[in-house]
Amino acid sequence: MTHTPHPAYPPPTGDVTRARRRPRKAVRAAVAVAVVLAVAAGGSYAAGIGPFARDEGPDPEALTQARGFLADWSADRLAQAGDRTTRPDEAAEVLQSFTAGLEIDGPKLTAAPSAKVKEAEDGTLTVPFTAKMPVTGLGTWTYTSELPLREQDGAWKVDWRLSVIHPRLSDTEKFRLEREETKTPEVTDRTGRTLAAADFPSLAPVMGQLGTGGDGGPRGAVQLVDRATGDVERTEASFGDESAEPKSDEPVRTTLDAGWQAAAEKALGEAEGKNAALVALRVDDGEVVAMANSPASGFNRAVSGTYAPGSTWKIVTSSALLLKDAVGPEDGVECPKYLTVGKKFQNVEESEIKGATFRQDFTNSCNTAFISLRGELDDGELGDVAKKYFGVGQEWHVGVPTYDGAVPAPQDETEKAASMIGQGRVQANPLIMASVTATAVSGRFHQPSVTAGNEDTTETEELPQRVVTQLRSLMRATVTEGTATALADLPGEVGAKTGTAEVSDDQDNNGWMVAHRGNIAVACVVEEGVTGGGSAGPVLHSLLSAMPQDPA
Repeated sequence: MTHTPHPAYPPPTGDVTRARRRPRKAVRAAVAVAVVLAVAAGGSYAAGIGPFARDEGPDPEALTQARGFLADWSADRLAQAGDRTTRPDEAAEVLQSFTAGLEIDGPKLTAAPSAKVKEAEDGTLTVPFTAKMPVTGLGTWTYTSELPLREQDGAWKVDWRLSVIHPRLSDTEKFRLEREETKTPEVTDRTGRTLAAADFPSLAPVMGQLGTGGDGGPRGAVQLVDRATGDVERTEASFGDESAEPKSDEPVRTTLDAGWQAAAEKALGEAEGKNAALVALRVDDGEVVAMANSPASGFNRAVSGTYAPGSTWKIVTSSALLLKDAVGPEDGVECPKYLTVGKKFQNVEESEIKGATFRQDFTNSCNTAFISLRGELDDGELGDVAKKYFGVGQEWHVGVPTYDGAVPAPQDETEKAASMIGQGRVQANPLIMASVTATAVSGRFHQPSVTAGNEDTTETEELPQRVVTQLRSLMRATVTEGTATALADLPGEVGAKTGTAEVSDDQDNNGWMVAHRGNIAVACVVEEGVTGGGSAGPVLHSLLSAMPQDPA
């Protein structure tokens, strides 16, 4: 087996000469940053008074700076991240060498809750955070670290040191990425047509994982090495299973459809160069017919991404409410401009619908209406419904590595309000939301699959037919008269739901859309797409118009 070493990163710190950016504006008030602004028809949650706007606890401006640093790092705005530190130039340089050198694509960095922030007697703060680092073509390296903060020139700054990036990174130790060459099997679609990576670029990163139960494929490791000698001190993360070589030399037959896969990759061109992903699967059995990513190389966002699903999650929330007859489609549920639940939530452009019915709330994605119904559900009930009926949060065996979703019980009323509209700590990806859509319109969850014969340990129950009928009607109305009119000119009975998910105050919202037609359910996310209808809508329109017939 051939080992291909990559240079160790980052290099030792030192003075770096480069043009200085213009000074940043003063740190915004915590009221404007620590919470979220809903700006689009898919509906993201909004706030006015920040969760830390109180007389005790850490200084909210410090927490705002910490979260801003993590958001900039996540979005590859490394110069801006550096500007939030006590050593801007050095920080930006090291962040760049770390992410580029270890081939990290799309890091996800999450600050711990304010209750876990440590405050020293000298007034400095330490904010723990979790880092999820997708290493291109290998997998995600997850670890925890801490951000030290102190005041500098009257403003809070991240007190820069190498251990900010990782607790073991130092002047004497650095990281190195090593890859191992592995055998890639021949892969075919559901009809036996060969799927070559050159023709279907989105499949290149997963080709080696097929035919091994999803555990094989590319292998490698992130190693901690001595800067002076290059000796390996420890392995920080390992990827791939050395025992999981392809089970035979026979071609690996997948559930994918070459036509749908080609159309999916082409449709992502409508994302206008933004990071995006989509999944299309069969409603009656969960077989994936297309999974595509933009950019095509690197992280498989379509099935392994971790995103807030925004208002597409209202399909699950509506299911939970309809299951217990807490509301009916024609029941009146007011849609005011604002609703305060610890924080001030609002609708797109502060819109309201006077005398609204629940149907109108769904089709127009009214955040405040859904949040007002939170008392109809127990604290853990939304997660229970997601797991019991939709399989979200259970372990899936798809044939390639996947992230299978999370709907943790809310920690307080504010988080419960956020979870009603697919924010807070609710996490999903296009695979999950395509499956959610298929389950909603058929009533039955099928574990998604990319290859045949996968183990299925999921246990779910069928949705009652009355709930399925109501959900199908609501999704159809969203296309004909609501936020998904981008699909209204397509033939057939298309149903859909848009979503807009808040990322941070420093990033545009992610745009979502899910849809179904015939025996196909699809889901698309466009990072920083601003609105679901405006960004994900054209992608799904391109896909569905190019593929008018369901795959056999």
